[in-house]
Amino acid sequence: MKKNLRFALMAVCALALAGCALPRGAAVQSEVLKEQRSENPSFQLVEVTRALTPLLAKWPQSGAHGHYHWFGADHGPDSSAIQTGDTVNIVVWDSEENSLLTGLDGTAAQIPPQTVSATGRVFLPYVGEVSVRGLTPSAARVRLQSQFEQIQPSAQVQLSVTPGRNNSVDMVGGVGTPGRLPLESRNTKLLGVIAQAGGVNPALRNPLVRLQRGGRTYETRVSSVLENANRNIRVVGGDQIVIVEDERSFTSLGATGAQKIIYFEKERMTVMEALSSTSGLNAGSANPKGVLILRDYQPRDLKPGLAGPNKQQVVFSFDLTSADGLFSARQFYMQPDDTLYATESPINSARTIIGLFGTIIGVTSSVNNVSN
Repeated sequence: MKKNLRFALMAVCALALAGCALPRGAAVQSEVLKEQRSENPSFQLVEVTRALTPLLAKWPQSGAHGHYHWFGADHGPDSSAIQTGDTVNIVVWDSEENSLLTGLDGTAAQIPPQTVSATGRVFLPYVGEVSVRGLTPSAARVRLQSQFEQIQPSAQVQLSVTPGRNNSVDMVGGVGTPGRLPLESRNTKLLGVIAQAGGVNPALRNPLVRLQRGGRTYETRVSSVLENANRNIRVVGGDQIVIVEDERSFTSLGATGAQKIIYFEKERMTVMEALSSTSGLNAGSANPKGVLILRDYQPRDLKPGLAGPNKQQVVFSFDLTSADGLFSARQFYMQPDDTLYATESPINSARTIIGLFGTIIGVTSSVNNVSN
């Protein structure tokens, strides 16, 4: 009976090992990458080094908001430029008696408000159409007065501008008081209009500025605008601005400190920073030679050689046991929807097997003692 029990225990162990039934937290690197050794692998494997990171940085962006970008600061004169849709209010003064412009009974004539046309012009009685778009109110007043002086040399012009749709910005949401805001100056900055709209909603996680202009969308983190003066750009009439939560994320799996979806903590995150946000590698099970980044590209992104990916699915591999691998992880940037996968150390699997054998030997010894 003793012999039969010992044999049964050894048989159970053999079956467990053959069926890979050992308890494990993650796959080992060779298991994940074994398809790479086949004739037609479905993914591309890139072992990242410091020499490669400059080339890889030029590869197309991937994931949600793949064109996440901003522009530099610019400046304009400290006054509003007249735009199409603005309303120009004109009063003509003339001290001459019987003036053609003011009539018999007064020294001032109020011209009906003029909306700047699509061609950038306003209509003046006795003069015709005059171009004012792109001029400051002061420059427009001088131009209009010069036109009236050809009719009445003593005429003087008073001019004011009411901003229209094209000289205001829309704060769509994510602020205290959304709405349309007229621009007081051609040098009005982004933080100024956000403050005027009541500031950023404090309930937003990782707030992101999304600005639409000229049919294009631009995005940057609010924190980046606060920290970098060059990101506090000049807004222009017609801008649509909304503050939203930054939804960019990556997935952490395998032998890491956190297996979950993790949102980007900053505008750009390196692999090393991504590992830090997961509380690092599991000291008891992770293989530091097998840290993988799994990424999907679009068919249009495929290029031969190292000019771009040659397959839609790419696995970037990092060896964190070498200085080169560590520096590479500090230089390689995560993309939205990436998967950070830490493989399990083969040594950990071996320890599991040894531990199982130790358990069996202990049970066998107990059986021997009982039998004796």
